[in-house]
Amino acid sequence: MALFSKKRKKGEKEMSFLQHLEELRWHIIRSILAIVFFMILAFIFKNFLFDHVILAPKNPAFFTNRLLCHLGEVLNTPALCINTKPLNLININMSGQLTTHFAVAMVAGLILAFPVVLWEFWKFFRPALKPKEAKYAQGTVFAASGLFFIGVLFGYFMLSPLSIHFLSTYEISAEVTNQINIRSYISTLSSIVLATGLIFELPIITFFLTKVGLITPTFMRKYRKHAIVLIFIIAAIITPPDVFSQTLVAIPLLLLYEVSIFISSGVMKQKEKDREEFFKDDDEKTETATS
Repeated sequence: MALFSKKRKKGEKEMSFLQHLEELRWHIIRSILAIVFFMILAFIFKNFLFDHVILAPKNPAFFTNRLLCHLGEVLNTPALCINTKPLNLININMSGQLTTHFAVAMVAGLILAFPVVLWEFWKFFRPALKPKEAKYAQGTVFAASGLFFIGVLFGYFMLSPLSIHFLSTYEISAEVTNQINIRSYISTLSSIVLATGLIFELPIITFFLTKVGLITPTFMRKYRKHAIVLIFIIAAIITPPDVFSQTLVAIPLLLLYEVSIFISSGVMKQKEKDREEFFKDDDEKTETATS
């Protein structure tokens, strides 16, 4: 494999398979240490993490809840006013709050250490890239980290309040009372935030899938209508039953899909350009050899 045949530095011998494994081990160790560091940090600042971050989206004073309620008044759409009553959470296990504290600290550590983990794996794979590939991919870590955090913020400020309102008020019968367990609440919040963070990596994923030839801009344009329908179905499930809130959630995802098509087109144009240069150089070498 190309990964195990690249030189680390000019003048050095090629690294053996075991040497690559040893280097990968240290990259993984440093990534784990970064996660543990941020996990400890999150564990220490328990009050801020829970009172001002984790439990905030369920309260009426949360920024998104107040904003949507204001929009609901302006647009005369009462359905936009969500989470008007504080959601009461319960704990049903003796060690539930302690284990919840650890679980939240771990998720916070994973999110905060994401750029460090990306950087460590980028440093491991960088020597296997050709100079031109390394040049194009050098901003990947920063772009991927930025998109991930934008996705996390979108999930936290937009999707989480809408999902909390919908799931906490949904009922199959008036005889059934919702008593939400703290672990269930945090599991839902964590899933939404992490999922949207990864979904916002779509442009980066598209870049690499186009590079290896698994997808093309033509393919993405062909299934654009299917993607639009799927996005609006997802938006309809997690938002109140009105067009405004569904559109509010769907627009960023649609823009993300269009950006991915644009990136895929750019990659294909670059591949065509590289192919033309390759054949041009090959023809020149052939002419030189024959002369």
